Amino acid sequence: QVQLVESGGGWVQAGGSLRLSCAASGRSISSDAMGWFRQAPGREREFVAGITRNSGRTAFADSVKGRFTISRDNAKNAVYLQMNNLSPEDTAVYYCAANRGGLIPLSPKPYDYWGQGTQVTVSS
Repeated sequence: QVQLVESGGGWVQAGGSLRLSCAASGRSISSDAMGWFRQAPGREREFVAGITRNSGRTAFADSVKGRFTISRDNAKNAVYLQMNNLSPEDTAVYYCAANRGGLIPLSPKPYDYWGQGTQVTVSS
């Protein structure tokens, strides 16, 4: 079992930046692909970014390309999401997820473990 805990969310003005962290416990996530998803009120959970087990490949939603970066530190058992130039459309609860298969699915369903989420609010 893996427990994932997100942190780093909060309130920021448009154009600002936030860095989300996802700390894993229970076992190492070094062999898992990791993803970040977000869900705004009344909307489905959507893929934001993902990274393979060895950081060899990353993937981003079109809406965040060029603004968000994803990284991981397997020694710290953690994953990060750096979010720059935030806009009100980025307001959502952000979730960290782990996929034992090692791929970066764009759908939430293949992910095996999820955190509880952290709220990001961007004001205009």
